[in-house]
Amino acid sequence: MDSTQLPTTTDCPRANEMPMLGLGTWQNDDPEACVESVKTALNAGYRHIDTAQAYGNEEAVGEGIARADVDREDVFLATKVWIDNLAYEDVLETAEASLDRLGVDSVDLLYVHWPAREYEPEPTLRAFNELYDDGTIDRIGISNFEPEDIETAVELSDAPIFANQVECHPLLPQDAVREASAAHDIEVVAYSPLARGEVFNVSELTSIAEAHDVSAAQVSLAWLREKGVTAIPKATGEEHILDNWRSVDVELTDEEIAQINAIDRTDRRVDPSFGPWNQ
Repeated sequence: MDSTQLPTTTDCPRANEMPMLGLGTWQNDDPEACVESVKTALNAGYRHIDTAQAYGNEEAVGEGIARADVDREDVFLATKVWIDNLAYEDVLETAEASLDRLGVDSVDLLYVHWPAREYEPEPTLRAFNELYDDGTIDRIGISNFEPEDIETAVELSDAPIFANQVECHPLLPQDAVREASAAHDIEVVAYSPLARGEVFNVSELTSIAEAHDVSAAQVSLAWLREKGVTAIPKATGEEHILDNWRSVDVELTDEEIAQINAIDRTDRRVDPSFGPWNQ
C-alpha cells in the first residue's frame, strides 16, 4: 500500500473517544472482499469499523480486524441489532451471537438498528442496559431515530445513549435530528455520507473539490466533520478507502461551509417503509 501523504491515526479527530471517520460495511457481503477492505482500512489508519447483524458480514469484519496490523483494543468496533431481534430475550441472545461472529469479548458500541418491528422501547432498552451493565457492550447506540424517538430512548435508558446513527450528508443535513441529539449529548454518526455516490453530481461540492484539488467525497466528509458528525462511508477498494481517509486533511472555509449549507435540494437515499419518518 502506498501510504504517501496519508494522515496518521493521531490526525483523525475524535468525538468523545470515537474516531470521527470510520469504515462502513453495508452491502460489503463478499466475505474475502470484506476481510480485505477492513484490513486495508485499519492498516491505512482507520480505527473505527461499523457493521450490523443485517449485513451478514460480522464474521468477515472480525477476521479483517484479526488480520490487520492493529491491536483489537485500538479499534472502535460497532454493530447493530436487527429489527427482528429487538425483543428482550432476542437482544441478549443475538448480541452474544454477534460477539461470537466478530471474535471479540465486547463491542465498543451496540445500536438498536431501527425503532421498528420488534422494537418496544422499555424491554428493548432494558436488554441493552443489561448488556451495558455486564460489560458486553461499552456504549449504547440508537439508529434511524427521529427526535421523538430520541426523547423516549433517553427517558427509558438508565445508561447514557452514546450515538444516533442516521443517513446524513449535504443533501440530507438532518438539522432536527442533530439538534435533538445534541440536546442530550448524543453523538451523530452518518451512514451513506456520500449519498450513495450522488455527491459527485452536486455542483456546489464538485466546484469546492476542484478548488482544493480533492474529491467531492472528501468535501462531503469534511463538511460533516465541521458539523461535529462522525462519518462511516462504505468503501471496498483500496483507492476509495484511501481517498476517504485523506478527507481528514481537508479544511473548508466558512464561505465554503455556508455554500454547502445553502444547497437547495433534499435527497434521502435510504427510505424503507418501516422508517419512523414514514409512520
